[in-house]
Amino acid sequence: MNQTPNTAADTAAEREVTPRGYHLSAEEIAHFDEHGYVILRNRIGGELLRKLQHASVRWIADGHALPDESAGDGDYNFATRPSGRVLFRINYLHNKKEAASLQLLGSPEMLGIAERLAGPDFVPTYESLVFKNTGDGAPIDWHQDAVHPRTHRIFNVDVYLDESRTGAGSLRVAPGSHRQIVDVCQLQEEFGWDAPGVVQTELNPGDVLVHDVMLVHGSEATLANKLRRTIYYEFRSAQQIIAEGPWDREFIDQRLRLVSLGLHEWRRQNPEAAGFEWTVADDLAPVLGDDHEHELRVAHGVHSPGSYCSAGSVATRPNGRPV
Repeated sequence: MNQTPNTAADTAAEREVTPRGYHLSAEEIAHFDEHGYVILRNRIGGELLRKLQHASVRWIADGHALPDESAGDGDYNFATRPSGRVLFRINYLHNKKEAASLQLLGSPEMLGIAERLAGPDFVPTYESLVFKNTGDGAPIDWHQDAVHPRTHRIFNVDVYLDESRTGAGSLRVAPGSHRQIVDVCQLQEEFGWDAPGVVQTELNPGDVLVHDVMLVHGSEATLANKLRRTIYYEFRSAQQIIAEGPWDREFIDQRLRLVSLGLHEWRRQNPEAAGFEWTVADDLAPVLGDDHEHELRVAHGVHSPGSYCSAGSVATRPNGRPV
C-alpha cells in the first residue's frame, strides 16, 4: 500500500461525495440514524438476485457435504437445534466458487449504501450467508452484533433472498436501541419478544435491511418455517478501524482488495452499464496481486465483541456474531 504524508484519517472529512442515484437519500439516512435501521425495497433484483439465490444453494449443499464440522475450517457454522445439529451460517463467501457474491459487493446498489453511511473510505469487514432450513425454527435471542464507542457508523447490509413474514419468525428490531449497550437479558426477562416499540419487519426477496451493529434485534421460534436466506455484508470506515481496531492496516488493505475484485466482477457482468465510482483515498487504494484466488478469503483473527444473554447474565461473545 502506497503511504503518503496525508493519511486518509486526515482527509476523509474533507472529501465530499457527489450524490448519485445509487446513494441513499437524505430521508433514508435520517431514518437509519434515528431508528438504527432502514428498509430499502427492491434494492437487489433481476439477474443478480437470481444468481445469489442459485449461489446460496451451492454454498449450503457444500456445507452439508463436509465429512464433519471441523472440515470447514471455520467457514461453516453449525448449531444444536431440536432437530439435531444443523448448518446455519457460511462465512467468507467470496472463495466459495460462485462469483455472485463479488458481483453483489461491487454493485452500485451495495456500495452506494456503504459510501453514504461509512464515507468514501468504507471497508467491507464481513460477508456471510445466514439461513434457516425448512423445519429449523430455532429462535435468535435478542442481541447486539457488536459494541463500540460510536465515533463512526458500523452497520450490516442484509440482502433477503426469501420472504420474511410476521408470525413466521421475521426479524424483530428495537428502534433507537443502537445508541447504547443494552442489557438484553433484562429486556428478555421483562418483556419477552414484546418490548415497547419493537417492530416486526417484513421483507421480500431483493429487499435490503440496513441495521446498525448495536441495534437490538432477534427472532422468535417458529415451527415448520420455509427456507429463509439472508446475505450479510458489514461495513466500517477505514478511519474507525485505524483508531479503534480490532484490525490493522494490513487487514484494511486486504479487505479493500475485495472491493477492487468486486468492481471488476460487476463490470464484467454489466459491460454497458454505469457502475460505482470509487473515490477511496490514495494512501488506501489497494494494489492487487497476481493470485486473485488467494485474495478472496480475508480471515479476521479477532472480532469486535457483541452483547447477548447467556445463563441469565449480560456478556460479550468472543466473535461478535449471533448464534
